Amino acid sequence: MDNNFNRVQLCGTVDSAPVLSHTNHGLSFYKFTLSVERLSGLADKLAVIISAPQLGIVPLSVGDTVTVRGQLRSFNNKSGLGSRLVISVFAHTLETGGETPFNLIQLSGTLCKPPVLRRTPLGREICDLLLAVNRRYGRADYLPCIAWGAVAQQTASMTTGDRLTVEGRIQSRTYTKVENGVSTERTAYEVSIMRPALLEEFLF
Repeated sequence: MDNNFNRVQLCGTVDSAPVLSHTNHGLSFYKFTLSVERLSGLADKLAVIISAPQLGIVPLSVGDTVTVRGQLRSFNNKSGLGSRLVISVFAHTLETGGETPFNLIQLSGTLCKPPVLRRTPLGREICDLLLAVNRRYGRADYLPCIAWGAVAQQTASMTTGDRLTVEGRIQSRTYTKVENGVSTERTAYEVSIMRPALLEEFLF
């Protein structure tokens, strides 16, 4: 049995019109931003990739409410422009409507670097993790995760190569990158872990 698991379910509003992202084996893929509101009232702005045939079935306009199911994917950007690790949601299915907002991810993979436990300026413990989740055909997605409080303490004791199965949400945050005296605003994506889980919970 393949113990690697990657499932994303989102419901939010289309924040930007789809634009061409890339072409692979003659098939075009488009990218748009999905805005998913948090309980705090802030919104995560998540990058979603969708194939041209899917977009033909479900045309998208800014302000539409849509439900997305798929996987969280990573891409190593070697162009030297923008973030090196590019994170996006790869949509397997997309449909209009749904109970907005909704943001859930379930992952099972292995830690590919030692966890880093630190404290926020307000003294709250947080643990940074990098989870490798294998795809088919020998590829893998490298997904940054963060855990808070008791979960941060629990995951901080893990070592590289340990299996970690979690449930959480995908969050976005903006930061300022300064290069050669020039400041640019960028967006980072990470999985905020709500709870550790057993793999058996996700197999249905």
